[in-house]
Amino acid sequence: MDSSKKAGTRHTASGTVDPFVGDPAWAPTPRRVKVRAPGKINAFFRVGPLREDGYHGVASTYLAVSLYEEVAITTKPGTPATDITVSISPESSLDAELLASIPLDASNLAVRAALLVADISENPCGVHIEITKHVPIAGGMGGGSADAAAALVACDSLWHTGLSWEELSQLGSELGADVPFALLGGAAVGLGIGDQLTAALAPTPLHWVLVPADYGLSTPVVYGTLDKLRASSGAEVAEPGEVEAGVLAALRAGDAHALAPWLHNDLQAAAVSLAPGLADVLAQGEGAGALASLVSGSGPTVAFLAVDAAHAEDLAAALTANGHEAWAVEGPVHGAHIVL
Repeated sequence: MDSSKKAGTRHTASGTVDPFVGDPAWAPTPRRVKVRAPGKINAFFRVGPLREDGYHGVASTYLAVSLYEEVAITTKPGTPATDITVSISPESSLDAELLASIPLDASNLAVRAALLVADISENPCGVHIEITKHVPIAGGMGGGSADAAAALVACDSLWHTGLSWEELSQLGSELGADVPFALLGGAAVGLGIGDQLTAALAPTPLHWVLVPADYGLSTPVVYGTLDKLRASSGAEVAEPGEVEAGVLAALRAGDAHALAPWLHNDLQAAAVSLAPGLADVLAQGEGAGALASLVSGSGPTVAFLAVDAAHAEDLAAALTANGHEAWAVEGPVHGAHIVL
């Protein structure tokens, strides 16, 4: 951490440092910060063999899209930092049954994120976390990771911890491989277990249609199913070391037609094996004119690539007419950022 931004100091306009830690006059009333963080799709996803540490190496191209989680955190002055409560906002757009499955205890990723920041802050206090859910739950789009990223940013702001993006990312990697990307946003290549990020050039937004499912898929179960499918087929799988150059070239050019043939997800076969109805969704989107389609991450959300914004709206309308919920989105978009 930069010593000039040490937690417990406030930098004033005159350049002096005003100590406020322990000052009962500072922040006598609750403070509130709201952070927005995006969901993601994996435009390209290679998965290596199961490693001895229980993880799989990956080579992924992440794309942050305009479907956001919102996390509002309010301080509870005078309470210990372990006094963390969490609730789900009634403004959430997801199915009530799925919302009811979200843990509201210390296992919630946003709570864990707040505790991580509290551990290195000089004057933390208890907080209440309110999460407005829009990214599908257990949908392969990193919704929980977005919540964690938003909580890291919010608590850093509330407690004046002064963490850099790199420091926040390091904390995020303790919570899950997708958390650093939810902080970064944009487009990126992810190696290792997905947490070794390199930003990718993608100056022109691409347009997509997302079709969520009314159920979730467990990421560990999807990976385990992939391992079983590979074992049964005798497939020899190498450790992935890079993404295809064609993916990155298409993103740099902002060319949906060029990107279409490169869309790939090694986990798709496993997701479809667990949820066979996904095959029908994929076929319907392609039949409705999508340039290409794939299951996002571990699924079951399906992403369809469109030519432009108008095509995405038309494609979403066609899928809605077929009885699906369909959302037109674009990406890349910014990572976790304060909105209030």
